[in-house]
Amino acid sequence: MRLRPEQHLRRQSDIRAVREQGARTDCGAFTIWSRPRPAAPEGAPPGRIGPRVGVVAGTAAVGGAVLRNRAKRRLREIFRQQQHLLPGDCDLLLVARRAVVGWRFAELEAKFAGACARIAGRKKDA
Repeated sequence: MRLRPEQHLRRQSDIRAVREQGARTDCGAFTIWSRPRPAAPEGAPPGRIGPRVGVVAGTAAVGGAVLRNRAKRRLREIFRQQQHLLPGDCDLLLVARRAVVGWRFAELEAKFAGACARIAGRKKDA
């Protein structure tokens, strides 16, 4: 099952806003930047449902194209399976490191779930 198009952070301005205004959570093999999505203006069509995600894997941090693509696939799949743990109005940016391709999938899922709990806790405090 794929992510719906409205679940992707596509515009560079959205990605930059998450990076500049969001909170950083280090998960060892990857970093999560999270930011609550601003409310839609009055009279706008119904907004997106659920969290949105962008996945970044740089050559210097991860390696060649095969490793970068594998890292992004793994992080997207973890988000797809665990997105129910996040607040619905959350934008995420997942930044991969080389360790993403070396860690077991269960370890990555556990780190992501822990980070989601911290993000949801921040949302309740705000």
